[in-house]
Amino acid sequence: MRKLKNEELDRLEVSEFKTAEKSPIIIILDNIRSLNNIGSVFRTSDAFLIEKIYLCGITATPPHNDIRKTALGSTETVDWEYAKNTLEVIKKLKTERVNICSIEQAENATMLNKFSPQPNKKYAFVFGNEVKGVAQEVVDASDVVIEIPQYGTKHSLNISVSCGVVIWDVFSKLDARG
Repeated sequence: MRKLKNEELDRLEVSEFKTAEKSPIIIILDNIRSLNNIGSVFRTSDAFLIEKIYLCGITATPPHNDIRKTALGSTETVDWEYAKNTLEVIKKLKTERVNICSIEQAENATMLNKFSPQPNKKYAFVFGNEVKGVAQEVVDASDVVIEIPQYGTKHSLNISVSCGVVIWDVFSKLDARG
């Protein structure tokens, strides 16, 4: 088996990415501290044609060298918008009939492996601060809270890892690329 070279991977050009049909997935970052986590979320979002990323509260915005280091150019492909208040973004998206899903450990949360996204619906997934998680008022405003099952000794996953797990799971369940 021969490893493929980058030029053999048949990836989209930036202009092609901008006009490509996007996955029905939006990402909301609620007060993320780490610039490397933000860059990683951009990179994963590029890989799965995510529609948009909302950077909320203290979440830093491009351009920034530490975001650029992990994003590898994906801040130029994935649409993004800064909003001071996460709840305002959620209210706006709800008027557009977007389903709001907080990724958090909470009472009566739906386990990710049991979550069944519906075709022809759009979803926004909220990922919270590395220490405090998704703000309680954001959890309260969500249509559903989804928890990533974990079986080891630790209580959480890194936010960029959580984002990758959720995006891949939902993308594959929707069979977004046919």
